[in-house]
Amino acid sequence: MSDAALASLALTTHSLRLPTVKRVGPHLAEEATRRHQTHLDFLAAVLLCEVDDRDERRRLRRVKAAGFPRTKLLAEFDLSQSTSVNPATVAALEGGGYLERGEPVVLLGDSGTGKSHLLIGLGMAACEQGRSVRYVTCAQLVNELAEAADEKRLSKLIARYGRVDLLLLDELGYVQLDTRGAELLFQILTEREERSSIATASNLPFSEWGKVITDARLVAAIIDRLTFNAHIIETGSESYRLKSTQARRAKKS
Repeated sequence: MSDAALASLALTTHSLRLPTVKRVGPHLAEEATRRHQTHLDFLAAVLLCEVDDRDERRRLRRVKAAGFPRTKLLAEFDLSQSTSVNPATVAALEGGGYLERGEPVVLLGDSGTGKSHLLIGLGMAACEQGRSVRYVTCAQLVNELAEAADEKRLSKLIARYGRVDLLLLDELGYVQLDTRGAELLFQILTEREERSSIATASNLPFSEWGKVITDARLVAAIIDRLTFNAHIIETGSESYRLKSTQARRAKKS
């Protein structure tokens, strides 16, 4: 490409906000010349690069906005080490159909059994499908809601959580919730009920949720909201992390 053409490309792509066209345009133009491609072929190729890059930037923004504490993919979950988890169930959830129907997902199991891995993996899969996702621990969510209530902006925060396609609620059961905290959590569940999915991970079976949610009435209501039409996965009691550590030590010895 001539210097004038390059200068024009830089100016117009900046004005039209087409950074990928600016970056790959000269290279694809040279390649099109070598391959004797038509102008239409070149135009289609350069615009496809722009679209692909925009899709990737949007995906990265969704992942960043989700607030994942770390990156975990469903494909990385070792199903052979967690025999209580049904591979078909995980595959079906990865497809995202439950999001269309607003169905909940509940992951139950002891610490180290892969609950958070599966939870984050579901969130990553949803981001790949163009969904908005938010990850938060139960304690973080309740604290955020309490602060918003004190500052008279609770309704706005609840509405914001209501608009997210998938809410990931981790570590339900690690911190005790008083009546106010449970009521605030219940408002989030009600806002999303049968409309937008919530995926929850807890180290306690449902029968023991009363140990961390002190109001018996709210325990029943919260369980009802989280389990209606839910996909329930039990990850078991044997720590995958502990087995992995023991296996690595055995190899070294």
